[in-house]
Amino acid sequence: MLRDITLGQYYPGNSVIHRLDPRVKIIGTMVYIVALFVVHTFVGFAISFVALAAVIAVSKVPVKFILRGLKPIFFIILFTFVLNMFMYSGEVLVKIGFLQITKEGLYTAFFMATRLILLIIGSSLLTLATRPMSLTDGIESLLKPFSKIGLPAHELAMMMTIALRFIPTLLEETDKIMKAQQARGADFETGNIFKRAKHLIPILIPLFISAFRIAQDMAMAMEARCYRGGDNRTRMNVMKYSKIDGVACVILALFVGAAILERILI
Repeated sequence: MLRDITLGQYYPGNSVIHRLDPRVKIIGTMVYIVALFVVHTFVGFAISFVALAAVIAVSKVPVKFILRGLKPIFFIILFTFVLNMFMYSGEVLVKIGFLQITKEGLYTAFFMATRLILLIIGSSLLTLATRPMSLTDGIESLLKPFSKIGLPAHELAMMMTIALRFIPTLLEETDKIMKAQQARGADFETGNIFKRAKHLIPILIPLFISAFRIAQDMAMAMEARCYRGGDNRTRMNVMKYSKIDGVACVILALFVGAAILERILI
């Protein structure tokens, strides 16, 4: 289950999406997330789905690999769907005691679940198609204008990228600790959800120790390489916008226009 989380992982490739400037991909992801909360009809979600499917096809990242990221949050999506299904009043379709499923609630539940699925896949695709260092440089470049008001752009970009980069590492450490404890007789599978959560408590202490050890090793490695932050720091690969980035921006603008028209006209 833990290995199914794709957020923070990088899938090597040489597709058009992989070669895009990281700033374009970051802005595109942010715009896509905003658009998911703007659209509110089947047409709008269909446009969002087709756009995401086209990006996945061009990126050449296996669909099965991307869909694996939905497994760990399946129960969250299901809970969101069921909760919204019973929370709205309107035309009653099914009534069970004091609970009732309405047409409006069913529509809202479907839209919320679809929005959540597309949001997770779209966010995961950013890290899957962007190298960690490129992601750092892209975030820093986008935050650089705010450094004039005292915002530490480089430090923020580094922290955000490290956090994303070490999600798979910490999940792997968690998996190792769970297997080691299962070999010693620990049981994480039986019982209700509360008992399972209680059984996970002994994992937290060794996981925290492992996380602090990894952080210390990384800090020592950065000091050994004379890392001194972002002041006067040079890069081996300088980011430059290309024709492909221009085409991507035009396509992104068309998508935004379609989302706005859907909101206004439908």
